[in-house]
Amino acid sequence: MGKQAEYISRIEIKSLWRGGRHIVWELQPDVNILSGINGVGKSTIINHSVRGLDNIGNGEMRPGEVLHGINISLFPEDAESIKYDVIRSFDRPLLHSDLLEKLADSRVKTELDWQIYKLQKRFLDYQVNIGNKIIELLTSGNPDDASRAAEVSKPKQLFQDLIDKLFDDTRKKIDRRSNEIQFIQNGETLTPYQLSSGEKQMLVILLTVLIEDGEPYALIMDEPEVSLHIEWQQCLIALIRKLNPRAQVILSTHSPALIMDGWTDKVTEVDDITYN
Repeated sequence: MGKQAEYISRIEIKSLWRGGRHIVWELQPDVNILSGINGVGKSTIINHSVRGLDNIGNGEMRPGEVLHGINISLFPEDAESIKYDVIRSFDRPLLHSDLLEKLADSRVKTELDWQIYKLQKRFLDYQVNIGNKIIELLTSGNPDDASRAAEVSKPKQLFQDLIDKLFDDTRKKIDRRSNEIQFIQNGETLTPYQLSSGEKQMLVILLTVLIEDGEPYALIMDEPEVSLHIEWQQCLIALIRKLNPRAQVILSTHSPALIMDGWTDKVTEVDDITYN
């Protein structure tokens, strides 16, 4: 894998539109919000950026090199790769027949369901990893490691507390006895596939942040506000940063609510990074 980057420092996309215009986007290590009217190219920039990261991930190109007009720079400059997650917000029905036939879980019917399905395995792996860390610390023989062991599980508890608070209006709570993500509502057990689109979306975002286990990585989202009511839009970025302060948030939006809670200085207009 080579040296891991702390964050993406620059995205350059050459000749994105006719007329030779190209994008040069200098990124901040914490929060980056791409704004502009519909049709100006926000989603195109996000999708091309993900394509560049995929090319780095599969070894087709190195950071700082140009492939298919895309150039991704990392910090530090000698980093060779970066961890990243991409969250898709639209809860459309799954149309890929081959994929549906391979799935053992018939409850997976939409794109958000598919993301939850994949996250369930990552969540189980995350729990195994933190369990192993706790055992290692408790059996180390170092008295100070006992207090460190208690800290290991705090992010998971924070995630559960955040979800419980967000879902409080509908009286849903995470079932903390279950190894998988499940919910209790009025004494009944619910799977995450039974949540509303907005609840699924918030669960996917925060669960993705949790299982990166406090490591630096890039979280990329295209219009994450789509299914979220305004109160959740206002607190979204703060919740992500609270759960993992080392996450670099990169998103596109045209929702004022998403940025009004102290993030206006993190906004970049598409026109301001577009050059002839």
